[in-house]
Amino acid sequence: SRELLEGQGWPEEHIRAVVSHGWGIFNDVEPQTNMEKALYAVDELTGLITAVAIIRPSKSMADLEAKAVMKKWKDKSFAAGVNRSVIEKGAAMLGVEVRELVTDTIMGMREVADKIGL
Repeated sequence: SRELLEGQGWPEEHIRAVVSHGWGIFNDVEPQTNMEKALYAVDELTGLITAVAIIRPSKSMADLEAKAVMKKWKDKSFAAGVNRSVIEKGAAMLGVEVRELVTDTIMGMREVADKIGL
């Protein structure tokens, strides 16, 4: 992906953020900056939040609360492909609790809900 992004003229800080979000899974580029750490943490988390949102009657971010996501977090069979340990590591890197990261991510996703179909 680095080569593709370089070929498109992306700034190095953005390329490194994209590459480092695969740390420990696809490569050994550890997130260092806040942008890199945030991308690492929320890539998996947005998948979990989306899964929770689409099973709700509203199928919307508008009424989704962290409590609902945290309830499903405990059910390892729900959204089983979501690597919860990556989310936990990312939250720790950012110096926040998982629940706080969930709340912040929900708020961010609400801002673009129409663009992401939620």
